[in-house]
Amino acid sequence: MGDPLRRIPFLTVGGVRRLPPREMASEATVTSDPVRILLVRHGQSEWNAVGRWQGWADPPLSDLGRQQSRLAGKGLQGIDVVASSDLRRAIDTATLMAEPLGLPGPSVEARLRERDVGDWTGLTRAEIDRGWPEALAAMTDPPGGESVTTLQARVGAAVTHLAQTYPDSVVLAVTHGGVIRGLERHLGVAPDALPNLGGTWLEVSSDAMTIGPRVLLVDPSEVAVTIPRQL
Repeated sequence: MGDPLRRIPFLTVGGVRRLPPREMASEATVTSDPVRILLVRHGQSEWNAVGRWQGWADPPLSDLGRQQSRLAGKGLQGIDVVASSDLRRAIDTATLMAEPLGLPGPSVEARLRERDVGDWTGLTRAEIDRGWPEALAAMTDPPGGESVTTLQARVGAAVTHLAQTYPDSVVLAVTHGGVIRGLERHLGVAPDALPNLGGTWLEVSSDAMTIGPRVLLVDPSEVAVTIPRQL
């Protein structure tokens, strides 16, 4: 799969900074006219700012997160539909991004919500390391939370639903870091840290899903780029 920013001539992204190149992976060759979905992590939340794991908790965007979201929306063109998870940090990001695009508020897809992190909800990495030594390094499933296989199954169903609902469209879907990284892992890409308003391209057809390169939708010269180390 080539770079979607070149392959989709009617879609331009202003002020985008690509993250370091990484190996791309796909499950199969995409057939003609797949739906293109830009999966994007929400703006910085109040818990992102203090390093707390969120999961299904629902803290709001920080002031910086709202600024990031507004600027990200101003740099996009060619988006047909805006969707988001059902958590307010994603809904608010999507709403702020939709305004300069002249699009209505987001279509909510609950299956795009963050991974449930169970007993780790509200904790910092240091607190998790004290309570569950080596668990984060070993990438084990969070106790009382959602397994990675369950996460991948529901996210795959969500993006397939978006593709079926909005054929021949370019969809902006605001979601979460754990969702994007889980999907990358499922498609054979080693996940690494993802900034707020960072994301990745998907092409989805009736029988295949292909993942493209990551993009960053905010310009570091205009606003601080934040990279939360927790879900």
